[in-house]
Amino acid sequence: MKVIASSLRKGNVVEMDSKLYVVLKAENFHPGKGTPTTSVDMRRISDGVKVSERWRTTEMVEKAVVDEREYDFLYDDAEGYHFMEPETYEQLAVSEEVVGDDKVFLKEGIKVYLRTYEGVAIALELPMRVTVEIDETEPVVKGQTASSSYKPAMCTNGLRVMVPPHIGAGTRIVINTADNTYVERAKD
Repeated sequence: MKVIASSLRKGNVVEMDSKLYVVLKAENFHPGKGTPTTSVDMRRISDGVKVSERWRTTEMVEKAVVDEREYDFLYDDAEGYHFMEPETYEQLAVSEEVVGDDKVFLKEGIKVYLRTYEGVAIALELPMRVTVEIDETEPVVKGQTASSSYKPAMCTNGLRVMVPPHIGAGTRIVINTADNTYVERAKD
């Protein structure tokens, strides 16, 4: 299926030279002069080699047809990360390379989208927002709460994130999984 290059997103699978590549990062550049381009970082599925490509944003790219379904995360062990399809109860083990840096967000029961090609997991997509708990952060300095400065904080899952001054240890916050940024205080 052909799509325009500017529509490519993280997790999409592209076919080039009869090989499959999973998109790790896609950015559109619109210079003041000249042709807008889409720069894409990809990983070749067969051997894990990382490749960078640049296309004109209107150029057509072959997007591979892959199966995409929602899975529940169960646990991880020496075999990899285990997920279960909620309707059929079919389990799937996913390798460390496919999960990558997203492993910090995987906790029991989280729902993710897995893209599979011929029964093998090739890409994982997290929910847009995830709730995490702050483990430690700097104390609030009186009078600093009105400023728009952010302070570093460490989450219980090991992730570092910048938070507003009023957020303290033990607070649950919502973060954006695309760029690991603070969104809001959790409402639960």
